[in-house]
Amino acid sequence: MTKHKVAAIPGDGIGKEVVPAGIQVLETVGRKFGIEWEWQTFDWSCETYTKTGRMMPENGLEILREFEAIFLGAVGFPGVPDHVSLWGLLIPIRRGFHQYVNLRPVRLLKGVRSPLAGRGPADIDMLIVRENNEGEYSEIGGRLYKGSEDELAMQQAIFTRKGCDRIMRFAFEQARKRPRKHVTSATKSNGIIHSMPYWDERFAAVAKEYPDVKTAQYHIDILTAHFVQHPDWFDVVVGSNLFGDILSDLGPAIAGSIGIAPGGNINPEKTYPSMFEPVHGSAPDIAGKGVANPIAQIWTGAMLVEHLGHPDAAAAIVRAIERVVEDGKTLTRDLGGKAATKEMTAAIEAALT
Repeated sequence: MTKHKVAAIPGDGIGKEVVPAGIQVLETVGRKFGIEWEWQTFDWSCETYTKTGRMMPENGLEILREFEAIFLGAVGFPGVPDHVSLWGLLIPIRRGFHQYVNLRPVRLLKGVRSPLAGRGPADIDMLIVRENNEGEYSEIGGRLYKGSEDELAMQQAIFTRKGCDRIMRFAFEQARKRPRKHVTSATKSNGIIHSMPYWDERFAAVAKEYPDVKTAQYHIDILTAHFVQHPDWFDVVVGSNLFGDILSDLGPAIAGSIGIAPGGNINPEKTYPSMFEPVHGSAPDIAGKGVANPIAQIWTGAMLVEHLGHPDAAAAIVRAIERVVEDGKTLTRDLGGKAATKEMTAAIEAALT
């Protein structure tokens, strides 16, 4: 029996509903594969912020440092500005723990209809690798002359050789594990004159280290169009913090539902805990109704399990999701069904082998 200590942060909105669902499935798969879980749940959220003025305690990172991984639900809720909630919890964890890889698989599952006409599972199967610690999401900048006609805002994007090279190498290593062995770079070097040409230069340099991997490069505007018109072109896509963020929402949308999209904030060296969170956000419009799709959180749990060294258990979770979705009898409403969160969770548990 292998034991893992994991911090759970349900967060806001539907996070409070889908994190328990994810834990439930992880407990079940643990019994089947000899994995024991030690969970500690932290009530760090927008609700906490309204009571204390902080999303998490001042020593929050010190507390989380003792865990092997973090299982996060969602951050953000009406009443607390998004930049407050994000910079109060999510981004400090990503940066404090050097989680420089944001990894988001995008797959069209059998039984799910893509909004793209005529597309099937063979057409949409990609990994989006997003740089997660620098790029456009920096703290460098400010505002001057607030409230006057001369008011201005300035934001600095940061691109380092270390940051570019390590995320690109991660993308190429992932591509080597996949049949197509192909990496696409998202850029905008025709309009952003300094950082994006530098990104292109580093992509070309790193690509030389991987002669067995094919490459492509597109400006972000046409790349989003190609995602819609030619999703079958893409295998592994690597992008900066901003571009990767955009593409990893667009990807699940063309795959049928953002409610099935998993994600991981990964420190590949495992010198710090990695954090696993679904792509979908807190969905306040359906929070508390018991109808949220738990698949994204459960699939995110599979990524957590694999990161901790249990690929067979992770594969079992994904197979169970595939079976339930293809069967079509127990689907939440975003997938065209009427099932509640608990019903779909139970169906996935039952499908585990």
